[in-house]
Amino acid sequence: MQPLQTLLVVDDDLDIRDALQDVFELEGYSVLLAADGLEALAQLRQVESPPQLILLDLMMPRMDGFAFREALRHDSTLSEIPVLVASADLDVRSAAEGLNVAGWLRKPLDLSELLSAVKRLSQAA
Repeated sequence: MQPLQTLLVVDDDLDIRDALQDVFELEGYSVLLAADGLEALAQLRQVESPPQLILLDLMMPRMDGFAFREALRHDSTLSEIPVLVASADLDVRSAAEGLNVAGWLRKPLDLSELLSAVKRLSQAA
């Protein structure tokens, strides 16, 4: 049996984190949750093996998605994890392009589009 693929969901909205956790677990993923970039970095530095994909919101308190992505890029053990940006920012495409991420989605999220992107990107990892 194949080990579960792990996803890290970084979003300051508790309802979104809970909903995504439910959706991903139903799809057979193991899910880590973080409310902001600082919490996400702390989790990434504690886990035995890194997640196959990070789903990242951009607008969050304490450490936003931009600062989190910058921190990832400077950490050789974490820099190779694909990042999928999910943001309500109307210009999410240009924001994401500047972050060198694997992909981007606009909120509210389309579930089939989300699952398709997650499956594609987590298997490539």
